[in-house]
Amino acid sequence: MKLSRKVLQKRPTGSSIGRGFLDGQMLIASPGMRDERFARTLIYMCAHSSEGAMGIVINQPAAHISFRDLLVKLDVIPEADKIVLPQRADGVTVLKGGPVETERGFVLHSADFFIENSTLPIDEGICLTATLDILKAIARGDGPASAILALGYAGWSPGQLETEVQQNGWLHCSPDADLIFGTDIGAKYDRAMKKIGIRPGMLSSEVGHA
Repeated sequence: MKLSRKVLQKRPTGSSIGRGFLDGQMLIASPGMRDERFARTLIYMCAHSSEGAMGIVINQPAAHISFRDLLVKLDVIPEADKIVLPQRADGVTVLKGGPVETERGFVLHSADFFIENSTLPIDEGICLTATLDILKAIARGDGPASAILALGYAGWSPGQLETEVQQNGWLHCSPDADLIFGTDIGAKYDRAMKKIGIRPGMLSSEVGHA
């Protein structure tokens, strides 16, 4: 299991100025989502341009693995140090970030932490870092105030996400810190829907179709 900058290096260029793109926005899976992997998912969009898109699922916990155990598995800390980690480390949730490259780790975090040539600023004080250095910093107590660790990511080829949105697969809303970093993971989807004025039960699987 590795953290990697590979996806960051492939981040679509020009996305911050591309009108209509969804960088820094939340994708909300519509009740009409046909891909079961993304049913009731909430995705923070890290990059979106005419060249493609990449995001992190933020409401699917990774089963049977804690952040402390992951630090040991990645040789960031020895087993004996698990019980003496700083408080910030306990606040880091390990998530299933998406179906692409599930053995790679991506840390979505607040902008109070930055590594030159490694950290990607996204929007509204949110950054993405995919190197082991951020895990070492968190283990030392020097990491960001807020962070989640995602295993894998969601990716779309050019034009694919636009097509899925047009086919009513996704809704979107603006993010907030609690949606991204909040510990009540099971409530995030409904909170995002309510944020755009929709209760999930109001929508059918044919939402948006004429």
